[in-house]
Amino acid sequence: MEKNTNEHITPDMFEFAQKDTFLHDEKLKTKARGYFADALLRFKKNKSSVVAAWIIGFLILFAIFSPIISPYSVNDKDVVYTNYPPYIPSIAEKNIGMFDGSYTLNSQNELQLASLRAIGQETGMDPVIEILETYETHQKFRGQDRVTYSYRVKVNSYFMEGVRTMVLSYEEYEKIQQFQNETGIQVLYPVVEKADIYVKAKDTSTATDNPNIWYQCEDLKGTPLLDADGNFIPAYSSNPDKTYGEYHSQRIASDPGTYIYNIAKSGSVQVRLCYYNYYIYKNGHEPSYVMGTDIMGRDLFCAIGTGARFSLIFAVVVSAINLTLGAIYGAIQGYYGGTIDMVLDRISDVLSGVPFIVVATLFQLHLAQKVGVLVSFLFAFVMTGWIGMAALTRKQFYRFKGQEYVLAAKTLGASDKRLMFKHIFPNSLGTIITSCVLVIPGVISSETSLTYLGIVNLSSVVGTCIGELMSQGQAAMTTSPHAMLFPSLFVSLLLISFNLFGNGLRDAFNPSTRGTEG
Repeated sequence: MEKNTNEHITPDMFEFAQKDTFLHDEKLKTKARGYFADALLRFKKNKSSVVAAWIIGFLILFAIFSPIISPYSVNDKDVVYTNYPPYIPSIAEKNIGMFDGSYTLNSQNELQLASLRAIGQETGMDPVIEILETYETHQKFRGQDRVTYSYRVKVNSYFMEGVRTMVLSYEEYEKIQQFQNETGIQVLYPVVEKADIYVKAKDTSTATDNPNIWYQCEDLKGTPLLDADGNFIPAYSSNPDKTYGEYHSQRIASDPGTYIYNIAKSGSVQVRLCYYNYYIYKNGHEPSYVMGTDIMGRDLFCAIGTGARFSLIFAVVVSAINLTLGAIYGAIQGYYGGTIDMVLDRISDVLSGVPFIVVATLFQLHLAQKVGVLVSFLFAFVMTGWIGMAALTRKQFYRFKGQEYVLAAKTLGASDKRLMFKHIFPNSLGTIITSCVLVIPGVISSETSLTYLGIVNLSSVVGTCIGELMSQGQAAMTTSPHAMLFPSLFVSLLLISFNLFGNGLRDAFNPSTRGTEG
């Protein structure tokens, strides 16, 4: 018989843990935290995701407000200022090296430098900002040393246009004169003729028609003929027989009163006008492009904002549609299982095997003619985009449909519809919404790629899009890098930020980490 060891236990062996203290339930000292509050707390711990959220917010605000605050619309195009660098007149005047519309001209000879100086002398807007470097070359010519110079020059591209030759209607010509009288801004400049410019040349048929050569030249190359003081000698025409009507507006300072400001054409007049001031006449303000212009002469600041609006709205709409379709499809699969699950799964497998780019291309070639470019583009994303969401929902339903609270509700007579969308689906919502957020950058990336490659052309529907701007910028990337830089920078920031933000949401809504952060 075993020995009873209880007889060796005595009261002296016990000790009160809380002597002279009443034991009772204590009230919780902290407030209860809900599911979303707990997720938010954990999301804040992820610094990269918080920064990404701020960047996304900034980019969304940019997309909303940039077309509003820009003095231009996406339909405003300038045929001269195309692919021009960023320029803000008030900042350019301070000469701080930013927003001055500048680019660098290499290997400019003395004649080219003289023509730049001539533009500044005639219009009062010197395109030469700074001579960066001067190169000296020594050559032997007929037994003698000859020194030539070349220059590397930083110029204001907007001033470089100088004076242009244009043909105007009589009505437009009169309006410009009235504008000059009211504002004091000189738009029209005296006309010049080849015979007055190349005074030493017998044949001027091969001479250049450069409207910025307003001075006498020694030869057809454009070598300026200077006076005793080293100044340009004007070659403005004074032949009144070739002009239309009487010029009754302000004249340039050096005009003795005899220069003519137009040459009569059939039903119109040919004039020389300062394009910078003509731009002011046409638009009511100086050219001001925060991000420069694109190949079509549109304001990139406004164009990127307009394209970003479409990309964001389109991505959210596609994600919402795919979430709805995928959630219903996946819920049926996961809840019923068995044969229904197998059949529906095979259907989604077949659809997922079709390449998206093939679907998008075929829809644009055939369906777009019937329902429009934008609708067919949307169909291409929706046709297979819901499959991933359906698979995720299916997995979540398999996970939760065997839980006790679902079985209890089923025992109490809850219908299948109520069980699916009142009990199971809400518990899967965090993971599903997180995945939906991660779909947005994928849609933006695909939309940008297709428009960049030219497979889809949405410019006629939405004005412009980021992919189109990038495609146009690539063609001029060597001479106008800003045209490619700003659209690609926007897309890069948006995609990276959305991915970081989505990863942070995924970790925050992960049920296994609930309550792990204080």
